[in-house]
Amino acid sequence: MLYRLAFAAVALSAAAACNGEDSAAVQPIADAPAAPAPTPSPSPSPSGTPVAGTPFARAVIADFDAPWAMTFLPDRRMLVTEKKGDLLLVAADGATRRTIATIDVGSAGQGGLMDVVLAPDFATSKRVYFSYSAAGQGGKGVVLARGVLSGDAGPERLASIETLYRATPLVTGDGHYSGRIAFSPDGQYLFFTNGERQKFTPAQDKTGSLGKVLRLTPDGKPAANNPLAAQGFLPEVWSYGHRNLLGIAFDAQGNLWQQEMGPKGGDELNLVLPGRNYGWPNVSNGSNYDGSDIPDHAPGDGYEAPKAWWNPVISPGGLMIYSGDLFPQYKGDAFIGGLSSQSLVRVDLNGTNASKGDQWSVGARIREVEQGPDGAIYVLEDGGDSQGRLLRLTPAS
Repeated sequence: MLYRLAFAAVALSAAAACNGEDSAAVQPIADAPAAPAPTPSPSPSPSGTPVAGTPFARAVIADFDAPWAMTFLPDRRMLVTEKKGDLLLVAADGATRRTIATIDVGSAGQGGLMDVVLAPDFATSKRVYFSYSAAGQGGKGVVLARGVLSGDAGPERLASIETLYRATPLVTGDGHYSGRIAFSPDGQYLFFTNGERQKFTPAQDKTGSLGKVLRLTPDGKPAANNPLAAQGFLPEVWSYGHRNLLGIAFDAQGNLWQQEMGPKGGDELNLVLPGRNYGWPNVSNGSNYDGSDIPDHAPGDGYEAPKAWWNPVISPGGLMIYSGDLFPQYKGDAFIGGLSSQSLVRVDLNGTNASKGDQWSVGARIREVEQGPDGAIYVLEDGGDSQGRLLRLTPAS
């Protein structure tokens, strides 16, 4: 089944506005400058305040300038990315932070400094992986890079920064970079999401990485024996037919889950399987922004259907699969940040199946969801181009 794409040029700007979704010049990425004195953060709330209609008490840990992602260090300090390009090292209580690297990114539209994760062997290697948008000849794309957290505890900086992978082809526009990172449970492989950049058909194109989940080595090279190379795809491609993939995570059984934004409706949570085609832009449970229809996922259509989907949209941001003890009732469930929906969304995972659970209104755009070392749920509010808070969620009673 086919549908017309004549509306595409008009829909590009509407896509970001309707679904709540979120450029850079190619220049060498310099090591961070000498560390300035720590900057005080707002004092965290002494105790959590119950959030009406939810099972959570909320404590404000810190404020940031349009934060995008975060991860915890073994000592409970945090790395936080800001859209403008700053990578921050934040005290466990949020009271102080330092800029440990400034990445040369353009923050137009959905561009900027994006995901940050620790290497599986961080305890010995001190490697930190991150993604960002960058420009080059012919357009812009998402980049995978890494550096080394160097120096004594306290005055560390991110040094030895190197580029590992660049999405292809570079295209115009400022949307749908994606750029989420997840390591396989055995630490051998790095999975990296490349959005289709609001260009639709690249998601089905064998010759590029756009609209794909990639499986790479920790050095950013195509992993051996990826499933689609024999069919003429780039050797790094693991799955394809994706739109804007803003969350990816493994569960305790080793299943890989990914959530992506649909168009006007049809946000998806997918079980990522090797070699599968997830259908975009040929099928979707949503519609085009001009109101024209897109065929829905249907049995036997040759495309992998989502395990859960939303219409109206939630505008899914970060994805986390809970494994802690603070919320035993939610162990094994997926948590998704809602951008335009201003919500925290829970999904019941049961093996390779999923069903929608709770959707709690929290009154702010949620870009990132992480589990803390203490089992609390940490969320980053997306302030757009302005301030966003880091919140710690604990049981309300």
